[in-house]
Amino acid sequence: MPDEADPVGFAKLRQIIAKLRGPEGCPWDRKQTHALLKPYLIEECYEVLEALDEGTPQKLCEELGDLLLQIMLHAQIATEAGQFSIDDVVHGISSKLIHRHPHVFGGQKLQDAGEVELSWEALKREERDEGESLLAGVPEQMPALAHSQSIQRRVAGVGFDWKKVEEIIDKLAEEVAEIKQAPDQQERAKEFGDLLFTLANVARRLDIDLEMALRSANQRFCRRFAHMEEACRNKGVSFGSLSFDEQNALWEEAKRAIE
Repeated sequence: MPDEADPVGFAKLRQIIAKLRGPEGCPWDRKQTHALLKPYLIEECYEVLEALDEGTPQKLCEELGDLLLQIMLHAQIATEAGQFSIDDVVHGISSKLIHRHPHVFGGQKLQDAGEVELSWEALKREERDEGESLLAGVPEQMPALAHSQSIQRRVAGVGFDWKKVEEIIDKLAEEVAEIKQAPDQQERAKEFGDLLFTLANVARRLDIDLEMALRSANQRFCRRFAHMEEACRNKGVSFGSLSFDEQNALWEEAKRAIE
């Protein structure tokens, strides 16, 4: 039941979601399934990331609410099927956090963030089923670059890692050479994948989120290209009619104008 002392709190939200899914609720909400909601869940995650990039607290608050709606809908669908409730979700993550933070909720003493990471990985290993791969819990549905960094982070946690980042950077030159030497398109694609995998490893060691770095580069490119288009409009010329050298000169100008 909703908490009357907190009419717009979590209990009220749970009541709203149940009503939307109820017999007298919204036709759209009632027809949703886990599968049908998947695209919206992904979209809302990306909108949260965009709000984080913008650094606008109010936008972030709004987008987190939209993401929470997706979580609540999935939990409500599971409740109706007799599988689990949102309370089970909250209880599960609370128990997991307490178990994985014995240095906060127990008597374990850890010195720094590095020791915390090692302890975290050890506790996660305890939670895995016997014989289950270390990488089994990394969702393959993640964007490929983020997935690459996640699996590399996992194996690094058990010591399977280069000693120095410079060694990985040297590996990049080797991967580029293998692309040049590839005899056909299939082999080139394979070697290109190895190059991206190695780049992801370099980014991990330099503490760079590869997805965020590439997203930022994409955004910079779009802003700079828009700057070039505007410059062409101001001059009354078509960007496509310019020679490559003229286009490149505009690009250098856009780079100076937009960091």
